[in-house]
Amino acid sequence: MNNDTARPGAVGSALAAALLLAGLNAPLTAAARPPADVDGRRIQQADREPGNWMSHGRTYDEQRYSPLTQIHDRNVQRLGLAWTTKLDIDRGVEATPIVVDGVMYTTGAKSIVYALDARTGRKLWTYDPEVAIDTLSTGCCDIVNRGVAVWKGRVYVGAFDGRLIALDARTGKPVWQVDTVIDRSKSYTITGAPRIVKGKVLIGNGGAEFGVRGYVTAYDADTGRQAWRFFTVPGKADAPPENAAMAMALKTWHGDAWPKWGGGGTVWDSMAYDPELDQLYIGVGNGSPWNYQFRSQGKGDNLFLSSIVALKPDTGEYLWHYQTTPGDRWDYTATQHMILADIDWQGSRRPVLMQAPKNGFFYVLDRRNGQLLAADKFVPVNWASHVDLATGRPVLTGDAEYTQGPKLVIPSFLGAHSWQPMSFNPKTGYVYLPAQETVAGLEGQKEPLFLPSKSVVNLGIEVPDVPEDPKVVAQIRQAWKGRLIAWDPAKKAPAWTVDYASAGNGGTLSTAGNLVFQGTADGRAVAYAADTGTKLWEAPVNSGAMAGPVTYTVGGEQYVTFMVGWGGALPLVGGPMSLSAKVRPEARVVTFKLGGQGKLPPPANAVTALPPLQTVTASPESLKQARTLYNGMCASCHGPNAVSGGVVPDLRYLTPAKHAQFAGIVAGARMVKGMPSFAAVLQPDDVEAIRQYLIQRSHDLAAELKTNPVAATAPAPLGGAR
Repeated sequence: MNNDTARPGAVGSALAAALLLAGLNAPLTAAARPPADVDGRRIQQADREPGNWMSHGRTYDEQRYSPLTQIHDRNVQRLGLAWTTKLDIDRGVEATPIVVDGVMYTTGAKSIVYALDARTGRKLWTYDPEVAIDTLSTGCCDIVNRGVAVWKGRVYVGAFDGRLIALDARTGKPVWQVDTVIDRSKSYTITGAPRIVKGKVLIGNGGAEFGVRGYVTAYDADTGRQAWRFFTVPGKADAPPENAAMAMALKTWHGDAWPKWGGGGTVWDSMAYDPELDQLYIGVGNGSPWNYQFRSQGKGDNLFLSSIVALKPDTGEYLWHYQTTPGDRWDYTATQHMILADIDWQGSRRPVLMQAPKNGFFYVLDRRNGQLLAADKFVPVNWASHVDLATGRPVLTGDAEYTQGPKLVIPSFLGAHSWQPMSFNPKTGYVYLPAQETVAGLEGQKEPLFLPSKSVVNLGIEVPDVPEDPKVVAQIRQAWKGRLIAWDPAKKAPAWTVDYASAGNGGTLSTAGNLVFQGTADGRAVAYAADTGTKLWEAPVNSGAMAGPVTYTVGGEQYVTFMVGWGGALPLVGGPMSLSAKVRPEARVVTFKLGGQGKLPPPANAVTALPPLQTVTASPESLKQARTLYNGMCASCHGPNAVSGGVVPDLRYLTPAKHAQFAGIVAGARMVKGMPSFAAVLQPDDVEAIRQYLIQRSHDLAAELKTNPVAATAPAPLGGAR
């Protein structure tokens, strides 16, 4: 069943209000409740109504485990398409849907919010925050959004341009909005999903690669008034620190350069909450710039970069922290998904926090105080030999110290585990981790080169070099792969694994039906046996499925939903390393149920012919310099060496008309479509040099196609320009 119509939605009835006014304590039925009638008590008691998915990880502990059993390991092969709904913008889709009383609330690219009938996929309402055009190019990793939060009849979304917006859950109309950005001259964004704890909406920001100072903010859910703000890195070295936590952090930073570079430490994704301990946990991101020498003279731990930090949710007061990567210089964020669980640990029951951040180690902490219990490699790692359990610190090898010369770093800056959420099954005791193996060549800049542009990253490193030879690229690509790991935290080892040819596979969902669901980068929805890893079912979904799936019930039937749409960091930055460049970014919601008879439309994988080739007039030396210029300015979106990962246009396919418009496009003529202006950082001669390099790369592709026609099975979006 396809659903592309929309109408204003109305959910709930006068009965709910009457029952509330009468003070009756009997639980309301779904039909009797107002829409999105969720509060802290209801989330804490989520297992009493397992048919809903009321918060980002279903429960405050973020386990992403469902007690539902109607779909189980013996009948999962009967899953068929129940419905699919197309989203407005075909870019990366990373949202976890919220499902409350038969209504699904979710987001697509550009922070557009959708309310859908969870039984049929019919659109009830759509809200477009109309993200400011000049901000569309100021994020590192696509114009994505990871979803909404709901609370007492409202839906909360963080817009890409940094606004936090409260919507009426019945109509989708804005109730209030606030600007979360402390400095509009900086490239602050929001891609993460809000969390709501004790009536406070919690949201962090992105932007570390562009040079911002990180923080997390709490806003009153009713009014939008700021309740508190916790900065994750110090401000100016000569300014009084805001609080005791910042005074402590300031002692771990050196020199006075980091305020210019921003410092980093953005809280762009993961949070969790323990109601019994009344502790809020946030994951903190990487440093800005990456280069530790420029940021802090190569000294100090640089708190609270790459850390898990516990706060009091009422006040934002610091409680404790654990730093996974002291003095981070590899973009090893600790913003990856955190799970709270009580597990058997060395003969006793232990309340733990578990995280598998980018750096390749799986951490188990006592969540009461941050004590490190375990830290073990779950993929190949070369930057550290191990983590010393006595000190809690990694033991560095020196093999990844790129400021001493070019180094091959494992994992790469894309990480051993990215934002895709993992799940925990209390029946098996396993964490289902969407891991990946990636490598990158890094080299520190000899002198700091800071470019004052909101659309240019300032990392303090030379542009990672990817060879142009397609045969060499294919060899390197073999080192990039995905893996689903059932990690046993008690045994500190995998119970089972599933290998994938590509990195960038989706988040996981585990259920009491002995199932693990995951989407894949190559466009499939898959179910595995939670205990053994045996593949039990799969179905096509037309595009890369990166988000964490959810399950729920409506009318007594259990459904499983995958948010689908290829995009994000891997195809943008990875370009030729992305095996799924042949998968188009087709954005849709795809939902399955037992006995479903729906049909997906054919995937949009049409082949684009190479336009007529232009003449190369630049010298070989000029083309070499232009390659460096292109990779420094353009590769973070259009792919290294002009090989797109399939999300934004592949510039080797520029038409003659686009070549004629090229200088104007680079100067900002297509900002309305997200192409930033580089007029402030590129001279006309530089622009023409880049255009000549693109012409040369078109000729290279034409030569490759003569011997390998499959090389262009599905190039990036048509036309070669945004």
